[in-house]
Amino acid sequence: MPRPVALLTLAVCSVLWASAQEAPAAPSAPAPNVPVKADALDPPPSPDPLSPDPTKPVPKEDKRIFGVLPNNRTTENSIPFQALTASQKMTIAAKDSFDYPVYPTAGLFAVLYQLENSNPSFGQGMEGYAKRFGTAYGDQMIGNVMTEGLWPSVFHQDPRYFRRAEGSKKSRLVYAAEQIVVCKNDQGKRVFNLSEWGGNAMSTAISNAYYPDTRDWNDNLQKWLIAVATDTFSNVLKEFWPDVKHYWKHRHGQKEAALLGVR
Repeated sequence: MPRPVALLTLAVCSVLWASAQEAPAAPSAPAPNVPVKADALDPPPSPDPLSPDPTKPVPKEDKRIFGVLPNNRTTENSIPFQALTASQKMTIAAKDSFDYPVYPTAGLFAVLYQLENSNPSFGQGMEGYAKRFGTAYGDQMIGNVMTEGLWPSVFHQDPRYFRRAEGSKKSRLVYAAEQIVVCKNDQGKRVFNLSEWGGNAMSTAISNAYYPDTRDWNDNLQKWLIAVATDTFSNVLKEFWPDVKHYWKHRHGQKEAALLGVR
C-alpha cells in the first residue's frame, strides 16, 4: 500500500495542478502565512535494497519432498528472518521424528541391515528384523531431537534450511553443502553449525547403548560422518526439490497439451 507521506504529497500536487488550470481570480487579501511541514513535500524514502520487496509474493513453503518425505525445517531465504523459540524448534524435531514416512523409512533401512547382517548379535528372522527396525528408527528420532531441537535451543542456533532458490546450479549446490558447516543463530548471523556436528556426535554416542557390536572409535566416527553426509544430501534435496517439481509439472502440461492437440 502507498505510504502516508506519498498520499499527502500526491494530494498537495493535485491541488497545485488544479489551481494552475483555473482562471486567475480577483485580487484578494493576502492569506496568512501557514507553516508547511518540510516532510509533507519531501519525496517518499527509497526502499532499502537489502529488505525484501513487498511487491513480490511470498513463496509458498513446500513441507513434503516428492509429496511424502517430511520437509518441516525448510524455509525460503527471501522470507524476512524471524527467530524461532525453543518450543518451535522442538516442534520441528517432533514433526520430523513422528511423521508417518519415518516408519517405512526405518523399515527399509532395517531390511538393508538384515541383508548385510549388520550387528550380528541381533540375529536373523523376525526378532533380528524387529531389533534393526527399532534401532534404525531410534537413530532418526534421536538425531532429529539433537540437531533440530535440543542443541539449537541450548546454543541459540536456527535449525532451518534457508533455501536460496537463485543463482547457478553449481553455486546453489555449494550453498546447500555449506549449510552443514555454517548456520544462522537466533540473531540471524552466520555461525559455525555446532548443532549439526555436536548434535550428531551426541546421537552417535547414545547409539552405543543399543548397538553392542559397533562401539569402538572407528565405528563411532563412521556413524557420525554418515549422519552428517545424510544431512548434506538432505539439504541438496531441499534446495532443488521445487525445481524438480516445477519441471515435472511443466512436462506433464506439455504432454496434456500434445494429447489435446492430437484430439
